[in-house]
Amino acid sequence: MKMTNTASVTADSDKEWQKTQFSNLIRYVPSGNYFARIRVRGKLIRKSLKTDVLTTAKLRLGDLEKNEREAAESNESVFRGRMTFDDCTTIFKTQTEASSLLKPSAKLYRTEILDSIIKSWPGIAKRDVRRFSSSECNTWAAQFSNQYSPTRYNGALSVFRAIFKVAIQAGALYRNPAQDIDRAKVRPKMLTLPNTKQFELFVKEIENANGRDSRKCAELVWFLALGGFRISEARNITWSDCDFEKGEIAVRGDADTGTKNWSIRRVPMIPEMKELLERLKTKRPNESLTHPVMQVKECLQAMKRAAKVVGMEQITHHDLRHFFATRCIEAGVDIPTVSRWLGHKDGGALAMRVYGHLRDSHSTAMAQKVRFLESESAANVVAA
Repeated sequence: MKMTNTASVTADSDKEWQKTQFSNLIRYVPSGNYFARIRVRGKLIRKSLKTDVLTTAKLRLGDLEKNEREAAESNESVFRGRMTFDDCTTIFKTQTEASSLLKPSAKLYRTEILDSIIKSWPGIAKRDVRRFSSSECNTWAAQFSNQYSPTRYNGALSVFRAIFKVAIQAGALYRNPAQDIDRAKVRPKMLTLPNTKQFELFVKEIENANGRDSRKCAELVWFLALGGFRISEARNITWSDCDFEKGEIAVRGDADTGTKNWSIRRVPMIPEMKELLERLKTKRPNESLTHPVMQVKECLQAMKRAAKVVGMEQITHHDLRHFFATRCIEAGVDIPTVSRWLGHKDGGALAMRVYGHLRDSHSTAMAQKVRFLESESAANVVAA
């Protein structure tokens, strides 16, 4: 009986996997996804390539095989009794590139951070990880923190610790010498946003700058301010994402950037947004549904120049997202709703920290409208 059951399970398992005409590439029949099946240093590795498209799978297979072989070569240094910081960074880079949980932008950020670490500590790459002391790491951190912003410093510290963690996992190191370094306190940015009159003059100045893309830059500024989008999201919104009947815009991002939380959200068209989109659609009636709504990808230089001419504080693309949230809250929209429109996943906690003071001032102003008596003053009311 046992032999029959074992044979049955093996047969079923064989039916789930399908060979392809390409070496080291197999297909999992139930899901249709392709997997890499490679042997590196005698170890059989099977990993999903996260696609059911054969041509895409072929490309990813080559990258995966290269990463796995590089990681195996780096691990060999541990068995030779020595592991350098460079060995650890090689494995760290391989793990980063192979991760399906990180966006390409996050992977690029880690690479940039790693480069800045190596540049800030001459000779660090060839040094044995066992020879780093906590005192040296703290000294490096103090010097690095003087050169970069608190946010950048904290990002570098996370990567720095992760490098030594690789050595610990490989058995080359017992304790992380960077573990006791303190993170920097990041102070919230003081929001200095224009009032409505300033903003109107600001956009007009951008539009009338006589540049080749001045009008398109002004349209992008309006689009960001009226929708609360991140600049990476705004670049990828197409006409197919704009549902005029439902009065909403689907924010998808793309394969490289995506929305920050890896999800699609729907932002309602406020009246001025609908007017803007209808005007643009009328000007460009022959564009396909897959064409981006915005015709320029950024306008920071135009914004800097216009702010200087108008005499207001300089603002960034992301500040226009704050401007959107501020105007919504001042108009009476509750913070949890604004938070959903912005794509936050914390139920409004972040929005409360950033915009809570607006709710308080708005609440105070609204309180002045509350009346219990028909007379304008309760001063003549005598308690019984």
